[in-house]
Amino acid sequence: MNENNGNQNLAVINFIKSIYSKNQFIPLHEPRFLGNEKKYLNECIDSTFVSSAGKFVDELEEKIAKYTGAKYVVATGNGTSALHISLILANLDKNSEVITQPLTFVATCNAISYCNAKPIFIDVDTDTMGLSPSALRSFLENNTTVKNKQCINNKTKKVIKACVPMHSYGHPCRIDKIKEICDEYYIFLIEDAAESLGSMYKYKHTGTFGQIGTISFNGNKIITAGGGGCIITNDKVLAKKAKHLTTTAKVPHRWDFNHDMVGYNYRMPNLNAALLVAQLEKLNDFITNKRNLADHYEKFFRNTDFIFFKEPVNSKSNYWLNVILLKNKKQRDEFLDFSNKNGVMTRPAWKLMNELEMFKDCQVSDLKNAKYLENRIVNIPSSIRL
Repeated sequence: MNENNGNQNLAVINFIKSIYSKNQFIPLHEPRFLGNEKKYLNECIDSTFVSSAGKFVDELEEKIAKYTGAKYVVATGNGTSALHISLILANLDKNSEVITQPLTFVATCNAISYCNAKPIFIDVDTDTMGLSPSALRSFLENNTTVKNKQCINNKTKKVIKACVPMHSYGHPCRIDKIKEICDEYYIFLIEDAAESLGSMYKYKHTGTFGQIGTISFNGNKIITAGGGGCIITNDKVLAKKAKHLTTTAKVPHRWDFNHDMVGYNYRMPNLNAALLVAQLEKLNDFITNKRNLADHYEKFFRNTDFIFFKEPVNSKSNYWLNVILLKNKKQRDEFLDFSNKNGVMTRPAWKLMNELEMFKDCQVSDLKNAKYLENRIVNIPSSIRL
């Protein structure tokens, strides 16, 4: 590391420590429990309804629906299970393929694999970090044929049944354009909105453009119950089936145990929902806090060689994790090493999915933008400031 880079890295670390007003270890994104969490947890415990039935699960679903503008919400044990059920609802099988982006967390592709389907990786846009509509259209025009309202991959002869774009780090992708293309090619659109609760695109909440959206409440998300997730949709039939599948496909009855299909034990426990109802009461405050933090970062990084990633056009991002872009992989790795050695947790982007052993033989488009971002992205501390 040359002296100039070393001085700049030190300046960044000192600034981050100053805005969090502490010199000890600063995590990437720690949860904040500042409201009625303990009150609602005690109420849940006293009720004895601590598992997957109880008033807090129902209340959470109602409040998430109101917050996002979705008509129906199904609470699940985590974001991955929400994705898995959503892909089942797209009728995937071993002869199916799913278009997604390589710059994503592995859960996206794992859920596709659970359905015995295979991902196809299409490039992202550099200004959103999400699936590129132009790359998507180019791939479909040059590699597929629409027949009997199905999108057939000319190379594999399999049906491309679904598309899963991601709103990366809370920044919306061009989801309206993606929806137009998916509708044209008869592709079921599932938004991976795991990181984008509270993010808006063209005044509409992420996750509500496609047939289904999925949200995560993992321990590092903007609101959390340590785990949890949900499916959001405006389709009553899909919502009803999602709820049935997540509750072991049990046919409602006062005592009889009858299950009419293979189901999953994916419902969110009432304990988790109690935490989330309290967290949801603070969500707007959290987003205001995080957007203020992003403003501090953006102003600071103007005077450095690093680029602060700002919300895309037509978007209002929750800035779940703040992103800076470095010049190249070498500078990125030097900064990651320096910051983590000096008590500031930073992380790179995920390794591109097509570079992982289990997905390396999947079909890909030209991934130049995804590779460019992978080599330069660094996530910096983004917790709610107290």
